[in-house]
Amino acid sequence: MAITIHHLKQWKQDGRPIVALTAWDYLLAKTLDQAGVDVILVGDSLAMVALGYETTLPLTLEEMLHHAKAVARGVSKALLVCDLPFLSYQESPQQALSVGGRVLKETGAQAVKLEGGYPAMAETVHFLTQRGIPVMGHVGLTPQSVHQFGGYRKQGKDERDAERILEEAIALEAAGAFAIVLEHIPDALAATITHKLGIPTIGIGAGSDCDGQVLVTADLLGLSDWQPKFARSYANLRQTVTDAVQAFSNEVRTRKY
Repeated sequence: MAITIHHLKQWKQDGRPIVALTAWDYLLAKTLDQAGVDVILVGDSLAMVALGYETTLPLTLEEMLHHAKAVARGVSKALLVCDLPFLSYQESPQQALSVGGRVLKETGAQAVKLEGGYPAMAETVHFLTQRGIPVMGHVGLTPQSVHQFGGYRKQGKDERDAERILEEAIALEAAGAFAIVLEHIPDALAATITHKLGIPTIGIGAGSDCDGQVLVTADLLGLSDWQPKFARSYANLRQTVTDAVQAFSNEVRTRKY
């Protein structure tokens, strides 16, 4: 069964948690899909974990399309969502439509994700969804605004900021978003947003009361050079790979292989 946005909405009603992870190539995507992940996100985090950029900002649309095509080849069941890169959608709703359309047409993704919930972005979400492009929203810590935030700081810690994030989430739902990522906000705020919205919330560093959870897969597997404090590693593949390469190297150099 291929998962659709309607499954996610039904799962929220049923209280069935949603599992989401990121992918940046065919092999990883196929592994995640076969493991039963519900949502595979071609996140712009690939800028850092796959391409070596310091932030997500340098990632180009062409780079994102290239990786999303590879990911799509490995996915047969999960809902495939693709991030829109920085400055590929903020200029105008028309720009977002052109870019979002390319993503769906050229990669096979079923939906796009964009950051921010302020009035102009809610207008863009409405513009896209009215034209057949499903949109996942993203509020709280939005990494494309890292310089505006002064780093990867938790958002919504004071009452005014928390109210702004709540209002943004409500506006995104009203605009037609089918789900919203809540990143690095207080658990209580995430729980409030999840309770008020009729669409699923996908948390990352936002507590366990969200309707689902997403992690950067490189963090989950212990492959990242650095990861946020809220990210949990379930393996240490960096060490596993290092040990395997060193063992192979030693056997080659001693002519045992």
